[in-house]
Amino acid sequence: MLAPSVGHYVFVRDDGMPLDFIPGQFIQVHFEYADGTATKRSYSLATIHDHALGPGEAVEIAVSYVPGGAATALFEGLPPGGHVDASGPYGRFCLMPGDRNRRYLLIGTGTGVTPYRAMLPQLETWIAQRGIEVVLLFGARTPAELLYGDDFRAFADRHPQFRFVPCFSRELPDHPHPDVRQGYVQQHLAEFAPNPETDIAYLCGNPNMVDACFEALKQAGLPVPQIRREKYVSSK
Repeated sequence: MLAPSVGHYVFVRDDGMPLDFIPGQFIQVHFEYADGTATKRSYSLATIHDHALGPGEAVEIAVSYVPGGAATALFEGLPPGGHVDASGPYGRFCLMPGDRNRRYLLIGTGTGVTPYRAMLPQLETWIAQRGIEVVLLFGARTPAELLYGDDFRAFADRHPQFRFVPCFSRELPDHPHPDVRQGYVQQHLAEFAPNPETDIAYLCGNPNMVDACFEALKQAGLPVPQIRREKYVSSK
């Protein structure tokens, strides 16, 4: 469990082949409701390519549990060694090789931070090769809901060009890091002075947060092509 209501799942393909994906993409898990109606849910890939299982062999996702949810029942009832049917990868919420910006503003809430975990190896390469800076603003209600927080803090400790800024709306940690903030991510975005000359921003998670930050970034002068969005809506 990553949080009281979020599980981390690791899969491998039945055929033993790696899942070739671009960090930021998602898969769709296919299943049926109790009445036999086919449905599906989308999950961003959390996989870091240098996983211990080998390059690309693991397929990692974070699953939010929704009370009474059909997908929640599927995953909660899945034993070790259990199977799911999935398709993909899909999506274009990815770092673009042609980008020439000097800084990335990565903004997320809840499981919307999942694609940023998968991007860490790519960001590490670009920090070394292009000298980019990265700010990750991550909104959570409490420290217990800070998904993959240890991964992001460790990465920030190794790379001074990467700042990890957790924003807690309800409860602060007992001994907060200097980069911890209280409130919502959109309240702290201005602190980092979004700049159309240097920045590309990514927004992923709660639709209200995405909309608020999108408007704030536009007001700061960022053109729409420099703001990349993906909204997460929990569905049963």
